[in-house]
Amino acid sequence: IQGVDFIVCNTDAQALDASPVPVKVQLGATLTGGQGAGSLPDVGRNAAIETLEEVKEMIGNKTSMVFITAGMGGGTGTGAAPVIAQAAREMDILTVGIVTIPFQFEGRRRSAQATEG
Repeated sequence: IQGVDFIVCNTDAQALDASPVPVKVQLGATLTGGQGAGSLPDVGRNAAIETLEEVKEMIGNKTSMVFITAGMGGGTGTGAAPVIAQAAREMDILTVGIVTIPFQFEGRRRSAQATEG
């Protein structure tokens, strides 16, 4: 898409490697060791905080709109998406979140985490 830049952020190094998106940010490499957030939103949140300056640098000061897509209910999406969204808003960038919620068969815990995120 012309005029659109994509940035993929994840705590899971393998998932980043598998992504065809060329611009990648590994969230919380020190915290998670690239192993993901283990379905723990606090780990996802802290991973985003650890890497927030890099994410903000990637977004840049000429960005007019940010779309954040995330799967809610696990660790990275639930924990990191709100941190990144807040940072984009503080940069005075129109920010839109597009999220999925867990299927019913994924259990109450994931649904509750998704709602809290």
